[in-house]
Amino acid sequence: MGNNAGSGEWVLLCAIVNFGAAGKVMSVLRQQGVTGGTIFLGKGTVRNHLLEILDLNDIRKEIVLSVTLSSLADRALEALNKQLTLYKPHHGIAFTIPVKGQIGIHHPEAPDQSEERRGGNKPMHNAIFVIVDKGKAEEVVEAAKSVGARGATVINARGSGIHETQKLFAMSIEPEKEIVMILAQTELTDAIVSKVSEELQIEEPGKGIMFILNVDKTYGLYD
Repeated sequence: MGNNAGSGEWVLLCAIVNFGAAGKVMSVLRQQGVTGGTIFLGKGTVRNHLLEILDLNDIRKEIVLSVTLSSLADRALEALNKQLTLYKPHHGIAFTIPVKGQIGIHHPEAPDQSEERRGGNKPMHNAIFVIVDKGKAEEVVEAAKSVGARGATVINARGSGIHETQKLFAMSIEPEKEIVMILAQTELTDAIVSKVSEELQIEEPGKGIMFILNVDKTYGLYD
């Protein structure tokens, strides 16, 4: 699958791997010239009958995010695919998302931030992000799967909306949130978004937020 971005443009490289593999991801990225990254924990939702029997189906994931040049990201994705065997099922996924601009990252190959992005081919996948109250992520995943989604990654977070803070013993308590990230083929995106919006009533105030991003290149997705 070709990359939409030009070689001198910024992208967000995201790798989702099994727990304990993030260190190897960072090592591969550094070998390919990608400096810096952020690692946080998530939870996979792809079902496996044997794991469910053993009560081991709640699989922890590590998510690595790094903003870098698309030329470096291309090499890094190829290296991750080879060294972490992403071409095999259940070994992880990696993809890039276009970034309009960034502040604080310096590289000799970096373009002028003011230059326009070059055109490219129509993306084949989208990343759908759904932010809901804690405990609602499973409803999001089930709604998405009912119209063709293969799985999702759930990330714990917390809200910071001005109307969402409650008080307990005179201390401000910010409600916990769950972020559900779903990678889907573009032709399935509208159906997934509509179903999740309907089931979770996303359009009602305080019910959640959903947004969609184009994905440039992916490894580790299986239809």
